[in-house]
Amino acid sequence: MLRGPQPSTQMLGAIARALRMTPDERDYLYRVAGHSAPERHGFEGYVPPALMRVMDRLGGTPAMILSALEEPLVQNGPARALFGDAEQFTGWERSAIFSWFLHPEQARAVYPVETHAHRGLSKVASLRAAYGAMGPRSRASELADILHARSEEFAQLWDSQVVARRFEDHKVVLHPEIGRIEVDCQALLTEDASQVLLVLTASPHSEDAGKLDLLAALGTQVVSGTADQRTVSL
Repeated sequence: MLRGPQPSTQMLGAIARALRMTPDERDYLYRVAGHSAPERHGFEGYVPPALMRVMDRLGGTPAMILSALEEPLVQNGPARALFGDAEQFTGWERSAIFSWFLHPEQARAVYPVETHAHRGLSKVASLRAAYGAMGPRSRASELADILHARSEEFAQLWDSQVVARRFEDHKVVLHPEIGRIEVDCQALLTEDASQVLLVLTASPHSEDAGKLDLLAALGTQVVSGTADQRTVSL
């Protein structure tokens, strides 16, 4: 019997997400397509249907679903316009933690210089929390080993043993076309803490709220197209 080309795991993950499949349905899809079922805590792009339904209602403000290693799984239009489109990246390049330490000139341009030290420590603390939850043979451990070997700054922060997860944050984001935007960041973790829904909002009727409205109107159609050229930064 002749068979067509085997679909990639990335394509299967997108199909499972689009059809709001349960984990069991998604595993079956992978197997009938000739692949092994992915690890339940791995990074294959699967997002629980209930979390996707919440995400679907957030078209008017930047929102995204991230893995525990800050890899964007889903972004809405305003989030892509603000932080860049994660779809163009693969492997570790997709992780905002990886980019922060190994592509600092691009990743840190999104934030004011005076906040860089705090944000760097926060990312290391978040990775330590993921490492504690996922274990020494996990992707969190692999990412920590890579960064420890290639970034002296990361190594120093990692050895400080700080562990924390960010649940809410007030920050300033710098957009190349719209400028400075002051936002509140709220995070909704899944039950197993393997994914987080991140939502950025601003005070109602404020100038910053108006800038977020502009992002929602623009979506990915940013004036100069610079959002599609930036490293993923969160």
